[in-house]
Amino acid sequence: MDSLLSVNPGLIIWTIINFLIFLLIILKFGSKPIMNALKSRENRINSAIESAEKAKTEAEKLFIESEKRIQTSKEEMSQIVAKGRQAAEDIIKKASEEADLQKKAKLDDAIGEIEKSKNIALIELRKEVAQMAVEAAEKIIDANLDKEKHYQLVEKYIEKIPKN
Repeated sequence: MDSLLSVNPGLIIWTIINFLIFLLIILKFGSKPIMNALKSRENRINSAIESAEKAKTEAEKLFIESEKRIQTSKEEMSQIVAKGRQAAEDIIKKASEEADLQKKAKLDDAIGEIEKSKNIALIELRKEVAQMAVEAAEKIIDANLDKEKHYQLVEKYIEKIPKN
């Protein structure tokens, strides 16, 4: 057991020589494939980094573009809402004006009907007054009035008739 833990100078020299030979063989035959593999991996990593950067740049462009589209959509929406409000106000205003015109037309029609009824009533009143005047004239004639008194009496009844 002591022999395993003891240092043997001959064994150390042969171990170093074996290690150096192994190192030379690895350097001679394995350095190019290892370097190629490392170079290939480095290229793949660099390519992946470049792709990621391009993707990030493209994503940022798309984000900015989508933000612009959203802003444009908001502006268009605001314009549409404003146009809708204006259209609603115009419709309300037009309806109000039409209602006012209809109200005025009905009022004018009512005033016309009232005037017509008033004129008819005045005509009827004049007819009745004339009839009464004729009856009064008959009574006066019956009472043997002269022509002058008869004329004054008719004038008196006519003046009592309202002009409107």
